[in-house]
Amino acid sequence: MSLFWRIFSLNAAGLVVATALLLGPVTVSTPVLAGEALVLLCGLVVLLAGNALVLRFGLVPLQRLDKAMATADLLRPGSRPVVAGPAETAGLITTYNTMLDRLEAERAAGAARALSAQESERHRIARELHDEVGQTLTAVLLQLKRVADRAPEDLREEVGQAQEATRAGLDEIRRIARRLRPGVLEELGLASALRSLAGEFTTHGLTVRHHVTGDLPALTPEAELVVYRVAQEGLTNTARHAAADRAELRLQPVPGGVELLVRDNGTGLGRTPEGAGITGMRERALLIGAALALEPAPGGGTDVRLRIPVTAGVPATEGPR
Repeated sequence: MSLFWRIFSLNAAGLVVATALLLGPVTVSTPVLAGEALVLLCGLVVLLAGNALVLRFGLVPLQRLDKAMATADLLRPGSRPVVAGPAETAGLITTYNTMLDRLEAERAAGAARALSAQESERHRIARELHDEVGQTLTAVLLQLKRVADRAPEDLREEVGQAQEATRAGLDEIRRIARRLRPGVLEELGLASALRSLAGEFTTHGLTVRHHVTGDLPALTPEAELVVYRVAQEGLTNTARHAAADRAELRLQPVPGGVELLVRDNGTGLGRTPEGAGITGMRERALLIGAALALEPAPGGGTDVRLRIPVTAGVPATEGPR
């Protein structure tokens, strides 16, 4: 029953009862006696209390809807207010849920287009760094070698320093190109790419342990790329901001899908607002229908969990390649 008919029915019932009593043996004296005034007052209180209860319970679903609208986040999809209450309220909640479904679908489609363009641009930049800048530095390194062979003794040390600086720059260019375009992911698969990523982030101040099981369900190329990028961003945040000396990279099957875990023993998230890196991870997760959670790690630090749903019956992939 709609809220209108609930209130109307209650008021109509009260007025009908009052009219029936007045047309019957009940009368009101002039002036009104104390007993008659008490009866009238009790009837008024009952009618007001009934209206208050109807409005109170009828508006509760609207209060839940208001809270859901205030806390809605398209990067954390799936949360919906329960459809309940009078017909008008239930219809409003249903319309809101439908609108939220459409907005999340449009956000996912927009994120897919943006991330696809981003990956294409990454590949282009990586290719230019490798083919153009890398080749130029290689040519400079060869020229410096020829100069070093002909340079006087007092200049060879400086030429050697220039060679080392050029060689270090060339290595850095190659490293940046590998991070922009994970060729190992395309050539050797996700397991090998994650192991390589763990080794790349293992430095003198940070040790990254990895555990990637070999009986993973089959993932689409898009899902594998999302897993790799989320792991890369998680380790980047650990290396830059967490002040951690140990990290763990784990990929394992879970009921209904696959879970990626990036754990560190750093300072934790605290009250720091989410930056562009975490927002990018959430958008990537949204792209493949995965769930991303950031939570405190046992004993301190941060856990980044990415859970990717996998359709039942998909054959498992082969072991690590």
